[in-house]
Amino acid sequence: MSERLSAALADRYRIERELGQGGMATVYLAQDLKHDRKVAVKVLKPELAAVLGAERFVVEIKTTASMSHPHILPLFDSGEADGFLFYVMPYVEGETLRDLLNRETQLGIDDAVRIAREVLDALDYAHSRGVIHRDIKPENILMQGGRPMVADFGIALAVSAAAGGRMTETGLSLGTPHYMSPEQATAEKEITGRADIYSLASVLYEMLTGEPPHMGNSAQLIIMKIITEPAAAVTKYRKSVPANVASAVAKALEKLPADRFTSAKAFGDALGNPTFLTQAVAGSATTSAKGRWQERAVVPLVAALGIAVFAAAWGWTRPSGASAAAGAVRLPITLPDSAPLQRQGGILLALSEDGTRLVYVGAGQGDVDLFERPLNSLTATRIPDTNGADSPFLSPDGNTVGFYRANPARLFTVSLRGGPRLVWAADSTRAWGGDFGPDGAVYFTRVRGIRRVREADGAVEQVTSVDSTRGERGHAWVDVLPNGKGAVFTILRADDEQNDIAAVDFESGEVRTLVRGV
Repeated sequence: MSERLSAALADRYRIERELGQGGMATVYLAQDLKHDRKVAVKVLKPELAAVLGAERFVVEIKTTASMSHPHILPLFDSGEADGFLFYVMPYVEGETLRDLLNRETQLGIDDAVRIAREVLDALDYAHSRGVIHRDIKPENILMQGGRPMVADFGIALAVSAAAGGRMTETGLSLGTPHYMSPEQATAEKEITGRADIYSLASVLYEMLTGEPPHMGNSAQLIIMKIITEPAAAVTKYRKSVPANVASAVAKALEKLPADRFTSAKAFGDALGNPTFLTQAVAGSATTSAKGRWQERAVVPLVAALGIAVFAAAWGWTRPSGASAAAGAVRLPITLPDSAPLQRQGGILLALSEDGTRLVYVGAGQGDVDLFERPLNSLTATRIPDTNGADSPFLSPDGNTVGFYRANPARLFTVSLRGGPRLVWAADSTRAWGGDFGPDGAVYFTRVRGIRRVREADGAVEQVTSVDSTRGERGHAWVDVLPNGKGAVFTILRADDEQNDIAAVDFESGEVRTLVRGV
């Protein structure tokens, strides 16, 4: 595909390498042959291009080409070539705001407010020209020398207009769930600049607190919270945030667009005005605002959610080919002071497949124990008969935990619903991770390779063998595939930088390297 793209654009751009992929486009670094400069060529995903009319897309995207603002990444070029729909922007060396947040988690209050006000200045400029971004998120804010540059301005609008109301056919969502405004989440036809204000407020919320205002383990849950739950005040998570900033964020996150700021400039002015206060500063969003929103929204919500969630979240969760596109879910898990995480040599925690239960190695009675922490509970409970445990792993149903114990060297399982501790394998010294197969067999990895035991205190079978002639020193961190036909694991070498991720086919015993040097 890259060869075909290179050929299609050969008269204007020399494609050098892929920079990354987003929800709508793949980004390439290229050389602009006419102007002798580095550019970013963004090529729309084929499934999206197939729905859009090329001519309509090019016409719509031209509406953003005339914008010129110090905090807006300009549009250099756009068009269609050999079936590819593309647009070209400057190549900015640096990082995105997402990269910065991944590294820092929270930003200094002054820096966060400055970045937000500069982006709001760009939004005010665009809105005054009738252009709404519709997809403000940390990934679309580039940091150049510490200054923000908003990318992909008007692209979402161009795609939506070119699709002519057929966006569900693309399987893509215009809007990222965590930063989507309530009116976008409920698929309102009329989207105004106040949707951008809500999205930018969500970004500022994350810059200040470390996470967006609404979190959840699925797109549907996040959207439901955006529609129905008021955001907690930023001061709940960061008490040092000034009152005017907390008030401004709360107002910008109001459910009803009419209750938000009338313009991006008004939001920016409030962030810079120490005397700006609303009643929301005393807590989260006001009860009256919540009541008005629920009166108007909850009744039609029952009928609309099926459509809205489908339209907004389908592109986030639907399968693409043989694999499903997954959204990252990040959430802090606070452990009680009485049972903190305990540093060990092996794996420290395991999460159940349904994401509802955490088991971890904690400070126990004189040594270490395993603790269970349901994610809908505020407490952690010590699991009996797990003293000295290391490297826990959970069964597919989340009801049984497997673990190692060095003294004596054993592989054990314990039912979380009560029952005796079972010995599965005595020969498990220096074990590096384990997993349950869908048939109930237990797999564990150690110096001599992956081993399998099908029943408690049963015979141990060799699954893989370490090949010392290839510099292997062990196999670690086995992860059995859901179909039970194989597993993914790590091949350890003397130099960790030369480790490989590999897969083994249980039937043939064939081992295939997937990723080298990790």
